[in-house]
Amino acid sequence: MGVVAKRSSMTFFSDPASHYSHRVRIVLAEKGVAVDIVDSDPDSVPQDVTDINPYNTLPTLVDRDLVLYEPNVMMEYLDERFPHPPLLPVYPVARGESRLYIYRIQRDWCTLVDTIVAGKDRAVVTEAREKLAESIISISPIFGEKPYFMSEDFTLVDCCVAPILWRLQDLGVDVEDRADKNLKKYMERVFERESFKLSLSEVESEMRD
Repeated sequence: MGVVAKRSSMTFFSDPASHYSHRVRIVLAEKGVAVDIVDSDPDSVPQDVTDINPYNTLPTLVDRDLVLYEPNVMMEYLDERFPHPPLLPVYPVARGESRLYIYRIQRDWCTLVDTIVAGKDRAVVTEAREKLAESIISISPIFGEKPYFMSEDFTLVDCCVAPILWRLQDLGVDVEDRADKNLKKYMERVFERESFKLSLSEVESEMRD
């Protein structure tokens, strides 16, 4: 009789193509958390999710009796639950700045990514692609100031930025030839992290050449 693997107490219902699920998977990999990742179709959410998530959405994280269904809340919970390595700064001012960066990424980039992915109107999608490219190119010099996004250390901000940069080719957004060279160096640095490689779903692995 074979050895039965010990089942994790944590389950992550993940959309394998979503940058919101991806950011949480990066945190899980950074922390080395034992977790059952269940790839799920957002158009046909598993009954297990429907039963516990009032919004019937992905991603959904289940840790024993706790159910979380907002990705940024998941990231901060995981950072507090598994404190090493820390993915938010220790000091309140720096923490506040990191949270604001995440908020701005959500407002300035994620909404455009979501518009492109939805693909409902060609003109709207084209405009979103142009705006996203312009926004990334305009701030690309800051990627040369520190090893990670405005930080000496890899943080939750990088966990939000990296999935978007990884998807640019797949989204039809061309920035790498037009942006500051430091952006490309940042992308290489983050994409080479072991945690990032481990975080990729099969779908995401095929998003870049």
